[in-house]
Amino acid sequence: MHTSPDRHFAMTEMIEMLKGPWTWWVAGPLIGLVVPFVFWYGGRKWGVSQSLQHLCAATLPRGIEYFRYDWWREGAWSLAMVAGMIVGGFLGGRILSNPEYVVPISDATHRDLVALGVGSFDGMVPSDLFSFHSLLTLPGVVLIVVGAFLVGFGARYANGCTSGHAISGLANLQPSSLLAVVGFFVGGLISVHLILPLLF
Repeated sequence: MHTSPDRHFAMTEMIEMLKGPWTWWVAGPLIGLVVPFVFWYGGRKWGVSQSLQHLCAATLPRGIEYFRYDWWREGAWSLAMVAGMIVGGFLGGRILSNPEYVVPISDATHRDLVALGVGSFDGMVPSDLFSFHSLLTLPGVVLIVVGAFLVGFGARYANGCTSGHAISGLANLQPSSLLAVVGFFVGGLISVHLILPLLF
C-alpha cells in the first residue's frame, strides 16, 4: 500500500510542527487530563513508582511475600502506562526532538553552574553531571547512584512519587500529597543550594 505524495507531505509537516518543546498551555492541560482518564478507568490513582513493585512481582521468584499477589490484575495497566511513557520518551527524544534546540536558562543560573564546574549546556541535561563518564567520579556516584536510591526509597516511603502526589494526589485534594509535594520542593532546594556546592 503506497501513500500519496500529498499525504506524505502532510505527515512530514505535522512531525515538523511537533518538534521541539511544547508550550506550557498545551503540555500542562494534556498532563492534567491524565487524572480524570485514569480515574474513569477503574478509579485508579496515577503514579509511576508502584510499577516497579509490579515489575518485580511479575519477574522475581514467588518466595518473597511482598511480591506474592496478582500483579496482572493490580498492575498490568500500570506497566502498560510505563511502557507507553518509555516509547513516548523515545519518540520525543529521537523523532520529535530538534537537535538545534538548547534548553533556555537564565544568565544567573548559567553563571552559577559554570562556577560549579558545569560547562555542557547543549543537551537536555548537562553531560558534565549525567553521563557514563561522570558516573566514575565521586560527584557522579552521589548524584546518580545515591540520588536514585533515595528517590526510589522516598517514593515508596511516601507511598507515591512526584507524579502520583503532585498530579493525581493534589487533583484528588489529598492533604498527604500536599505535604509530600512540599517535601519534594524543600528537598530540591536543599540539594541545589547545599549539596551541589559541596560536591563540586
